[in-house]
Amino acid sequence: MRRADPLLGTIIGRAGPCLMPAPSGREPFEALLRAIAHQQLHGKAAEAILGRFVALYPGPGFPAPEQILASDPALLRAAGMSNGKIAAIRDLCARRLGGEVPTLAEAHNLSNDELIARLTPIRGIGRWSVEMLLIFGLGRPDVLPVDDFGVREGHRKAAGLSAQLKPLELRALGEMWAPWRSFAAWYMWRAAALAWPP
Repeated sequence: MRRADPLLGTIIGRAGPCLMPAPSGREPFEALLRAIAHQQLHGKAAEAILGRFVALYPGPGFPAPEQILASDPALLRAAGMSNGKIAAIRDLCARRLGGEVPTLAEAHNLSNDELIARLTPIRGIGRWSVEMLLIFGLGRPDVLPVDDFGVREGHRKAAGLSAQLKPLELRALGEMWAPWRSFAAWYMWRAAALAWPP
């Protein structure tokens, strides 16, 4: 990647080795439910709500979609889930039971585009959420989330631009980072956190 893009090479030089975490190994159902819970909330608040949510379902492992659908929505509200999130979670559960949400093993046999097409019709799940699943859940190396503010801001800062590139512009630029665009995204997130110019 350094040879393909001198700017990215500069970021790599400043940020050091890529510390992309290993894939989470979570089932897509769980990963997407967690993504819904985190929407529009600070990470600690979302994790507290998720803790109360999981505690509603005693037993090992993450709650099953059947359990969640059988729950009184008032219990989910009491755990801190908004009405919109409850509706999204119930849609996710129904689609998991209907087979639209694949298991982890099934997901590994689907392309990025196939997963995006299957999962974005779910209420509350957009392209960005699926891209985070692809990168951090499945360990896909070639995903560039061009709608991500941090990715766009990291590029803007490192390039010394007054405004962020539009998503389509960043997508075109990112072609030179293939087939390692997930790692380029990680470096853009790091660039967003660094002071520029050096």
